[in-house]
Amino acid sequence: MSINWSQEEYIKAYRFAAQKHQGQKFPGTKISYIMHLSFVSMEMIAALNEEKERDENLAIQCSLLHDTIEDTDTTFEELEAEFGLPVANGVLALSKDSSLEKSLQMKDSLQKIKERSQEIWMVKLADRITNLQAPPDYWKQDKIIRYREEAICIYETLKDASSFLASRLALKIEGYKSFINSDI
Repeated sequence: MSINWSQEEYIKAYRFAAQKHQGQKFPGTKISYIMHLSFVSMEMIAALNEEKERDENLAIQCSLLHDTIEDTDTTFEELEAEFGLPVANGVLALSKDSSLEKSLQMKDSLQKIKERSQEIWMVKLADRITNLQAPPDYWKQDKIIRYREEAICIYETLKDASSFLASRLALKIEGYKSFINSDI
């Protein structure tokens, strides 16, 4: 059941995300937030080139839209009307529940992701791959350590969705050690 992804669906999701995230910057930079979404979708496209038998439109649309509910005024209903129920459900699963205590949000999010198709798992893997760049200068060591530990949890929970993305994430996690001071 290999479903080739549609450039028109990509552009539709990209434009929607660009409009919704307009004015937002990638944390710690002056770079437009759409750059992050572009990187996540690029990771997804690379994975889909390696791994067949995926709903490619679902994977790519969710990679571009994954932060719209969490970080903008976009509603589930708006996503469903624009992109359909599978995409809206995928984005909702990828959104942290801000009503929960911060320490519980990732566990809850991973549980919701695991209830969805592996394309949604892949989006979370791709998201964390792109987020494991040099941390912002203002992050303290304990935050950097926690972020790496969270990445390990994501890897352990979702690695079975994609050997390609799991391998890339494992390399990023290993490389992230360089941002941790060994004298702590």
